[in-house]
Amino acid sequence: MINDKTFGSFIAEKRIEKDITLRGFAKLLDLSPVYISNIENGRKPAPTHEVLERIALVLILTKEEQELMYDLAAKSKNAPTVSNDLQEYIMNNDIVRVALRTAKDLDITDEKWQDFIEKLELFTKEQREIGGEEVSGGEELQ
Repeated sequence: MINDKTFGSFIAEKRIEKDITLRGFAKLLDLSPVYISNIENGRKPAPTHEVLERIALVLILTKEEQELMYDLAAKSKNAPTVSNDLQEYIMNNDIVRVALRTAKDLDITDEKWQDFIEKLELFTKEQREIGGEEVSGGEELQ
């Protein structure tokens, strides 16, 4: 989860873990050191999606770290936004938007979301075990 971490503190922490100076990091990203400093100190929101992708490459972030970075980046924006890695998926899948709006309207709890995630993971695992056969989109998760 996100806890109290900010986008800037996350980037600074990962940069320092990799033993990269602020100036060196800025140079690798082809950005100004002042701009990077402003981001790390919370004076500027997260940069564009393209820059976020470069940051992930330079810092060699794991999938989980990238997801956290995208979530923190979205939270750093002045206006509410969805994490960059989810925007296209949500907008290209009508059923995802319906599911999210239904969950919002019903004020679904974290526990219910966790149950749903566990069912999805179990379903995926079972599909892999039976040879990865695709199941029609209409089939329910039990």
